[in-house]
Amino acid sequence: MAYNTKEKAIKKLIIKGVSNALSYSDYRLLMDQLVLRSGTTGLEQTQMYMDYTKLNQQRMKRLDKTIKLPEDVKVKMVKISNKMTWLVLSESWCGDAAQTLPVINKLAEINPNISLKIIQRDEHLELMQYFLTKGSRSIPKLLAIDATTNRILWTWGPRPSEAAQLADDYKKEHGELTPQFKEELQVWYNRDKGKNTVSDLMHLLSLE
Repeated sequence: MAYNTKEKAIKKLIIKGVSNALSYSDYRLLMDQLVLRSGTTGLEQTQMYMDYTKLNQQRMKRLDKTIKLPEDVKVKMVKISNKMTWLVLSESWCGDAAQTLPVINKLAEINPNISLKIIQRDEHLELMQYFLTKGSRSIPKLLAIDATTNRILWTWGPRPSEAAQLADDYKKEHGELTPQFKEELQVWYNRDKGKNTVSDLMHLLSLE
C-alpha cells in the first residue's frame, strides 16, 4: 500500500512537472536571457551562480554546435517505438548539466517518440526529493517516463558513470569535491565529448 501511495504521489508530481517544463530550445533561450540580465535560476541568487550561468551558456552554445553522434547510435535510436518523456531536473548554474544536456538533446532529437523537457530543481523540490543521489539533490537528474502511463522507466544522473566514479574516488580521498576537482572534471568532460553520457543512456535504453 505504501508503495502504491508513493507511486501515485510521484505520478502527480511528474504530471505537474511536465506541464511546467521547457523544451530544450526554450531552456537555451532562457539561458541567453539570464546572461543578458546577469541572472540565474534557483533559490541562491548570488554572483557566483550568475557567473556559473554565464559560463554554462557559453559551454552549451559550443556543445550544441560541436557534439556529433556516431552513425550506429543514430540507427539504434531510430528503432525506439515507445513514446517517452525525458524530464530533466536542472538549474542554469550547474556545470554537469551544461556538459550533458546538449548530449541528451542530440539523442532525443533523433526520435520523435522522445520528448525532452526541462524543469528547474528548486521549483520542484518535492519531486526532487524522490530522486536523491546519496541523500543529495544532485543535478542534472533525468527521469525517463512512459508517456502513456507516466511511470518511471529509469533514471540517470547527475553525472556520466565514469565522471561519477572519479567524483566518488576523489571524495573518499579528500572528503569533499574541491574547486580544483571541479576544474579537472570540466577538463574530463571536454576530453570525453559526450561519449560516456551516450553510452550510459544507450545502456539504459537496452540499445548497446
